[in-house]
Amino acid sequence: MPGHRSLLAAITIAALVILFTPVPGTAAATAGCGRTPTLQNGANTIQSNGKTRNYILRIPTNYDSRRPYRLVFGFHWLNGTATDVATGQTVQRDGWSYYGLQRLAGESTIFVAPQGLNNGWANNGGEDVTFVDDMLRRIEGDLCVETTQRFALGFSYGGAMSFALACARPTVFRAVAVYSGGRLSGCGGGAQPIAYFAAHGLRDGVLNISGGRSMRDTFVRNNGCTAQNPPEPSQGSLTHRTTTYSGCAAARPVVWAAFDEGHIAAPQDGAPGDSGSRTWLPGETWRFFTQFSSSPSPSPSPSPSPSPSGTVTGTCAATIRVTNSWQGGFQGEVTVRAGDSAVNGWTASWSWPGPQIITQSWGGVRSGSGANVTVRNETWNGALGAGASTTFGFLADGAPSTPAAICAGP
Repeated sequence: MPGHRSLLAAITIAALVILFTPVPGTAAATAGCGRTPTLQNGANTIQSNGKTRNYILRIPTNYDSRRPYRLVFGFHWLNGTATDVATGQTVQRDGWSYYGLQRLAGESTIFVAPQGLNNGWANNGGEDVTFVDDMLRRIEGDLCVETTQRFALGFSYGGAMSFALACARPTVFRAVAVYSGGRLSGCGGGAQPIAYFAAHGLRDGVLNISGGRSMRDTFVRNNGCTAQNPPEPSQGSLTHRTTTYSGCAAARPVVWAAFDEGHIAAPQDGAPGDSGSRTWLPGETWRFFTQFSSSPSPSPSPSPSPSPSGTVTGTCAATIRVTNSWQGGFQGEVTVRAGDSAVNGWTASWSWPGPQIITQSWGGVRSGSGANVTVRNETWNGALGAGASTTFGFLADGAPSTPAAICAGP
């Protein structure tokens, strides 16, 4: 009966909204928490819109069903594949799994690499958005996911698909990152705010940067940010400029990173072409995503004691720790903590004991040469109250090391 079918459809839609809409600012675990998972790492299939669809799943090796995990979807480019995203073993991008985020995440995150129809994301009739809905239902029914920590990113056609999700599922995903994207997958909805990061090359001959600016401005408006023409690097500089918009709605930032290159996914400063090991883009994206962590930070001690790897200079202390490592390199995090009085600006410095060299950093402005490293605060993390702390991170080549660091105020 038509009336009954309409009622059933309405109930189904309402159920989907309840399933995929977290209460703002509230962490919520999924049905898979506490269960023994049946999903496995690697290739998986699912029925969606009457079609067999495929995706690759990467579950942390130390997966604990009692702990909600961050969930990141990585969408491939035109004629790319889910395998390309999951392995990162494309030309000049070895070790670039999930656009370089897997290396930064360590074992903290569940990753998904969906496979597009005809190796693309045309999203005809919204079928690719429905595919994402179906994957979410299957994954979250089996694994423990934190519903306020869903993210999506992709390059080119994958960036277009991430943009489509920003438009269609702004209350499902916490943030998206769009690399050199275009309006290729549609924008169903597109009127609600979502945290939005975008990067685009000035000399992009495939998807012109003007399209990337227009897509960005959709969420500048939606998020209530102050409109501006952010500074971009000059052509020929082989550098990038990152701008965080001001005036955005609480916890709905917009960040724009323009770089002097063409249609590439792993730009590096100072040299042309892709480089999976030298690109700055994963670090910028990871910092953007992880700022939304709902896990409360430990309350700072009013009179923090210096750790063995940090030296107090009267105003602040800096401590280095290794958060991840692999053959030939490692990831580190530096905690800068104010002393008994507030500081308005800080500088951390140290010397490597061997041939270690930083290849990428975020959360601080790095300088120095050779074994000597100096990092000063960004504009947004320089002011620390008494006992308060902030962190910055880096990737480095060489054996993991945590030398003593010195912190000084302005």
